[in-house]
Amino acid sequence: MTDSQVPSGKSPAEGRAVASPPAGPPAMDPVAVIRSKPYLSALLLAAILGIPISAVAYGFLALTSKIQQFLFDDLPQDVFTGGVPAWWPVPWLALCGLLTGLTIRYLPGNAGHSPAFGFKTGGPPVDRELPGIILAALTTLSLGAVLGPEAPLIAIGGGLAALTVHLVKKDAPPMALTILASAGSFAAISTLLGSPVLGAFLIMEVAGIGGATLSLVALPGLLASGIGALVFVGLDNWTGLGNFSLALTTVPPATHPTIATMAWALAMGAAGALLGWAIRWIGLSLRPVVHLNRVLVTTILGLAIGLTAMAYQLVSDRSFTQVLFSGQDALPALVDQAADYSVGVLILLGACKALAYGLSLSAFRGGPVFPSMFIGAVLGIAASGLPGMSLAPAIATGIGAMCAAMLRLPLTSTLLATLLLGADGVSVTPQVVVAVVVSFVITYLLPDPSHETPKRSGSPQSG
Repeated sequence: MTDSQVPSGKSPAEGRAVASPPAGPPAMDPVAVIRSKPYLSALLLAAILGIPISAVAYGFLALTSKIQQFLFDDLPQDVFTGGVPAWWPVPWLALCGLLTGLTIRYLPGNAGHSPAFGFKTGGPPVDRELPGIILAALTTLSLGAVLGPEAPLIAIGGGLAALTVHLVKKDAPPMALTILASAGSFAAISTLLGSPVLGAFLIMEVAGIGGATLSLVALPGLLASGIGALVFVGLDNWTGLGNFSLALTTVPPATHPTIATMAWALAMGAAGALLGWAIRWIGLSLRPVVHLNRVLVTTILGLAIGLTAMAYQLVSDRSFTQVLFSGQDALPALVDQAADYSVGVLILLGACKALAYGLSLSAFRGGPVFPSMFIGAVLGIAASGLPGMSLAPAIATGIGAMCAAMLRLPLTSTLLATLLLGADGVSVTPQVVVAVVVSFVITYLLPDPSHETPKRSGSPQSG
């Protein structure tokens, strides 16, 4: 039949057979899933898993803290009577590089993904990768490299949960594995950032979870996170080792937003983006060199971090520990004693911490959150004396801008900066939002500092 022969009143398209598109998978009904017996079982299992996984995370943090205290505080005070010498961290950082390099080189899985590429989640590690992740993170964090514990804890929690699911049911469906592995990650960092909700928000934003999957994953995760927080509090009361939760001992007085603070928030956002780009450039530029000889180069980089900390103590007459480690423990004291720092010392501290952070990103294993917050706070304190600026918005905008540049997670960066200040964080939210947006946009406008195509080995960008 030609087009002219189509029955009156119908278009040519209506007169031809039209192939229907192939039917896709039926849309998932989250209400039906939540009401299902397997999902309720997953909720129960998530609650049960939250107890041992959070206990393991607590033990890991406690062990890291004890090693740090013994090597960099107790031991040198027992050996030296005239104060800790500036060279003390150098051999320990060289050892840190050696042990971390050996772990990444010889144990399966590359000990997790490289932090130089930012905060990544590549799914829970398989069981054979867990020893490498634990050992590399332990040597990195306890011996002084400038990275945080959040990324290794997320991997450890997810890996332990996935291992448990495989032991209980080897043919578990992928969705169940995803839900319970996420719950394990939630439990592992339940109080690390000061709030179980903030830790959960970090995991969900970095994983890009949305839609119906968000509710399905969030419920078991929040349940495991809440139980994990109780476990952390209980273990702290029982052992007295600490709660390992980020909190400021002294919060700067709140101030209402002004035109001046909003204008400085723009500048802070730009400064955070540029400084974050420089730090990432250092880390990514050194990665090809690290791949030439993992163990040797990582040892040399550890030595360089130790020398940077030594130089800071020699010049500023302040402890090298401010340059080393994640900055989580040093941040409250820095804010509390902000008035005791000159602008020159703050600039020196920020530069040394940023250099050590960039060197650590290139070859070590850990998370990027706490060093970014510490450097942002240093930047804010240095800027707090500018005309029309005050301490609370300066610190908050500095932290928000640096976290946005390094994490590239704008919502989490905003929460990290505002919730840290407690009730006073509400008053600085407008400035923080401006700084985060400016930093985030400029970060993506700047040229990509990566000098190589990320290699895939077990997890995304893991080399």
